Order: sequence, then structure tokens, then C-alpha cells
Amino acid sequence: MIKDNLIQQKSFDLAIEIINLYKYLKEKNEFVLSKQLLRSATSIGANIEESIGGQTKKDFLAKIYIALKKARETKYRLKLLDKSQTVKYNYTKYMIEIESIINILTKISKTTAESLQSKKV
Repeated sequence: MIKDNLIQQKSFDLAIEIINLYKYLKEKNEFVLSKQLLRSATSIGANIEESIGGQTKKDFLAKIYIALKKARETKYRLKLLDKSQTVKYNYTKYMIEIESIINILTKISKTTAESLQSKKV
């Protein structure tokens, strides 16, 4: 079995954390934002996994871009929950983790895009 890389592990760990947060938010009757948060957060890792199975570098990059978009969406939903105080909770650890994931995905996408561009020249 191949050892998972950092972004795989971080996105998986965040998904587990968000699943648990989703359960908590559901108990507090926050149904709409909690479901949207669950979908966007679990989609990050799913797209990262798909990128690894990509047939080409372009395919890989497309999936990384989708994962990055979903990470930004997740950050937005966490900010909404935090600032609206719909459910009072400390969202700081989630915000720190999603920021880390966004940074890593941004670096991966830039490096891959540059690599593709250099091959065109």
C-alpha cells in the first residue's frame, strides 16, 4: 500500500472533523449550513483522490483546482457559521486547518501549471 501524502492526509482528517461537526450542528438544529459544509469539506478529499488517479497532468490539475474551489467554499461556510453565531462554537481549529489545505493546494496548482507551461515552450 502506498503511503498517503500530506494533502491526502490533511483533507481526510478535516473531512472526519467536519463529519463530527456536522453531527453536532444537526443536534443543534442547524440543517442547511451544516449539510452544505459537509458536502464541500468531504469533496476536497474526494477530488484530491481523483487527481491522483488522473490520466494526464492536465487531468490532475483540473481535479486539484476543483479541490481548491471546494476548500475555499468550506472556508466560507465556516466563516458564516462563526460570524453568524447561529450555533455558538469555536471554529478556530477548522479555520486553521482549511487555511493550511488552501495554501498547500495553491502551491500544488501553481507548480503543476508552471510545469505544464514550461513543456509548451
